[in-house]
Amino acid sequence: MLEVKNLSKTFNSPGGNVTALKDVNISIKTGEFASIIGNSGSGKSTLLSMLGALDTPTSGTIMVDDKDISKLSSKKQTVYRAKKIGFVFQQYNLIPNLSALENVMLALEFGGVSARKRKGKAEQLLNEVGIKPDEMLRKPYKLSGGQQQRVSIARALANHPSIILADEPTGNLDSETGKKIFDLLHSLSRSENTTILAVTHDMDIAGKTDRTFKLKDGKIIT
Repeated sequence: MLEVKNLSKTFNSPGGNVTALKDVNISIKTGEFASIIGNSGSGKSTLLSMLGALDTPTSGTIMVDDKDISKLSSKKQTVYRAKKIGFVFQQYNLIPNLSALENVMLALEFGGVSARKRKGKAEQLLNEVGIKPDEMLRKPYKLSGGQQQRVSIARALANHPSIILADEPTGNLDSETGKKIFDLLHSLSRSENTTILAVTHDMDIAGKTDRTFKLKDGKIIT
């Protein structure tokens, strides 16, 4: 269970304080696939950063399995990100000089998986997201956008996260490939009982998630 209560975030700037989030309240059940929509600057990415412990809120709580992650020490937040959270980004963020297989193996290494198990586990994950054996050996620039996003999803799943945070995961893809990536995430939420929260501008995708939250000027309005 992911529960956000009265979450606010204010940034200091030369022109004065800027409030990115204002008393946000959301609750997402384990295994639920939810989406967040809103215009640029509405606070969507800031909210994901808070949920992933990449930044800390000015006030409010973020409860994950009855633990307020915003109050954890830096060391424990690092463990939280490594063990509980999987990130999927619009730009894929794969390491360019590593193959698809090596990108996933590196995530497994950070997760503490032993060296002798990494390759087999990485191959299994890539196979599950539809990457063929010959594609596993290619570097990102030799993969299509859809293939790169599948690799990034495999990497996000490497350490069996309970929550996947996806920031515009289909933003750089054509509509057909984007639908396939969405269907893949949807099936993972069911088969792995993984909670998924996706930021998207695609109303077709948002309309097919279990629930949709709309952010406007830092506030949840629906």
